[in-house]
Amino acid sequence: MAAPILRSFSWGRWSGTLNLSVLLPLGLRKAHSGAQGLLAAQKARGLFKDFFPETGTKIELPELFDRGTASFPQTIYCGFDPTADSLHVGHLLALLGLFHLQRAGHNVIALVGGATARLGDPSGRTKEREALETERVRANARALRLGLEALAANHQQLFTDGRSWGSFTVLDNSAWYQKQRLVDFLAAVGGHFRMGTLLSRQSVQLRLKSPEGMSLAEFFYQVLQAYDFYYLFQRYGCRVQLGGSDQLGNIMSGYEFINKLTGEDVFGITVPLITSTTGAKLGKSAGNAVWLNRDKTSPFELYQFFVRQPDDSVERYLKLFTFLPLPEIDHIMQLHVKEPERRGPQKRLAAEVTKLVHGREGLDSAKRCTQALYHSSIDALEVMSDQELKELFKEAPFSEFFLDPGTSVLDTCRKANAIPDGPRGYRMITEGGVSINHQQVTNPESVLIVGQHILKNGLSLLKIGKRNFYIIKWLQL
Repeated sequence: MAAPILRSFSWGRWSGTLNLSVLLPLGLRKAHSGAQGLLAAQKARGLFKDFFPETGTKIELPELFDRGTASFPQTIYCGFDPTADSLHVGHLLALLGLFHLQRAGHNVIALVGGATARLGDPSGRTKEREALETERVRANARALRLGLEALAANHQQLFTDGRSWGSFTVLDNSAWYQKQRLVDFLAAVGGHFRMGTLLSRQSVQLRLKSPEGMSLAEFFYQVLQAYDFYYLFQRYGCRVQLGGSDQLGNIMSGYEFINKLTGEDVFGITVPLITSTTGAKLGKSAGNAVWLNRDKTSPFELYQFFVRQPDDSVERYLKLFTFLPLPEIDHIMQLHVKEPERRGPQKRLAAEVTKLVHGREGLDSAKRCTQALYHSSIDALEVMSDQELKELFKEAPFSEFFLDPGTSVLDTCRKANAIPDGPRGYRMITEGGVSINHQQVTNPESVLIVGQHILKNGLSLLKIGKRNFYIIKWLQL
C-alpha cells in the first residue's frame, strides 16, 4: 500500500533547481517584480478573478510570478473531473488560465480526477451528482486525458509566440488513490482537518440547508481535493491551484492543510464561471453543455456558438477566450462600431476558439459548413467530407444509392422517402417546394445531371420545404 505522503517538502523536484524565492529578502523580491506583472495582465483581461490568500503570507502571490521566470518557474495545477467523456466550453477558461501561465514560462498540470469523480464535487450544485460506475469513470478519464493533450498540442503548434514556454503535463489522481486503504488514509490525513472549518464552507452550508441534504461522500470531496494539492506540492513543487470561482472553498481547504503540515504558503487563483444568457452555468449538469469533443459538438456548432454571441458579450469573450493582445481587441471593436453588420468580433472570436479546440482543419471545416448552409455555396458542398455532412445536417437522413441511367428528380425524392407517394408528392416539386444542392427544381421528370444535381464528391443535398434535409451519396458514378 502507498502510504500518504506526510513529510517536509524539498524544493526543486519539478524544475530541477533550488527555489530561492522564499529565501530572498523582501526588498530584493520586490525588485524582481514588474509594474505590469502576469497576474495584473490577466486580471485586466478579466480571466483571473480572485486570489487566495490575498495578504498575510511570507511571500505574496505577485512576487512569486513576477520574478525571473526562466530561472524560477512556478508550477500550477487545475483539476478536471471526468463526469463525462468530454470537456466543454465551461472548462475553457480554466484551460486558458493554464495556457497563459505556461506561455509566461511556468509549468502547468491538468489533473484528471479519476478518483474524485466517483464522489462528486458539491460546489455550485443544488443536489447530489448521479453516481457513476467505476468503469464509466475510467473510460471518461481516458477520454478527458486525450482531449486535454489534444488541446495542449493545438496550443503548442498554432499559437506559438516565440517565447520559451513552460511544460504542460496531464496527470490522473487515481494514480495515488487506487492503492490507499481507507483507515490508513483517514488516520494519516483526517486528523489535520477540523469539522467546524469544513462545515463552514459556503458550498457545504447551501447543501446542508437544501431539502436533499448532503452525503458523506460529497462532504469528503474537499478533503481529497486538499490532499491532491498537497500531493502535487510535495511531488512537483506545485504552489498554486487554479479553478472556477465556485472552487474557492476547496482551494482554501488545500491551503490550510498544506500550511498546517509544512508551514509553507500556497495559493489559489479563480477564473469566472461562464453562464448562458439566462444566467445558468454552462455545463453537463445544466443540460446546456457545448462540448469540445467533435463527436458531441462539431467544429461548425462550436464556431456558431461563438458567432452568435451578442455584441454586449463579445469584447469580454475576446479577452477571456483568446490570446489576442488587448490593443488588437480594441482595434477589432472600433471596426465593429463602423460596420456592426459584419459581426467581425464574433467571427474572430469563433475562429480563435475553434482553431484552439479543433486545430486548423477543424476551423476550415467549420467555415466550409458555414458557407454551405448559410451562404448556399456549391463550392463548399463539393469539397465537404461525409463526416462534415453528417455533422452539419445532424437530423438529416443519410442514404447511399447506385445511380441508374435516367434517374429523375421524382425518382430521387421517392428513393429518399422525402415526399409522399402519388399526386401530392408530384405537386410538391412542381410548386417549388424542392431544391437539390441549393437550386430549386420544378420539373419532376428532369434527369439528374452530374455537376448540377450531383456534385463532384458524389453528393446530392435534397431540401424539402424550408428545413427538411436529405443527404444522398451516389455510388460508382
